[in-house]
Amino acid sequence: MSCDHKKPVVGIIMGSESDMPAMEPCMKQLDEFGVPYEVKVASAHRKPLEVHEWAESAEERGIRVIVAAAGKAAHLGGVVAAYTPLPVITVPMKTSDLGGLDSLLSMVQMPSGVPVACVAINGAKNAAVLAVQMLGTGCENARQKIKDFKAAMAE
Repeated sequence: MSCDHKKPVVGIIMGSESDMPAMEPCMKQLDEFGVPYEVKVASAHRKPLEVHEWAESAEERGIRVIVAAAGKAAHLGGVVAAYTPLPVITVPMKTSDLGGLDSLLSMVQMPSGVPVACVAINGAKNAAVLAVQMLGTGCENARQKIKDFKAAMAE
């Protein structure tokens, strides 16, 4: 895998435009790491064909890791994972009804063979860190960014 990332290597998808503020820490952290990303808003329930096409074509577009944010039933990450061989990190959105516990439980209860990684409720920043750690398994540059990030946290 090339480490010279000029085109997006992380795909961020969220179910609703209202998820954007909660996902800004993910985008900000990726910006700080210098990791290019693309952003898509599409609901697994309202725009399933659009989600399918986006997820299925992610690998050929150069995406290496996907971050999927959703609330309530929170099926977006699992639907995306069904259509791509890429790792999918899910971010459960805090909801007004159950505080995001509904989203979290939905995301961690994936069927066998369709796994997703899941961060904390509104854990967008950690999703970015995990995405770069995943990139770092095949890219020394990404791995070094994580080493530097962790060293800075320890200061």
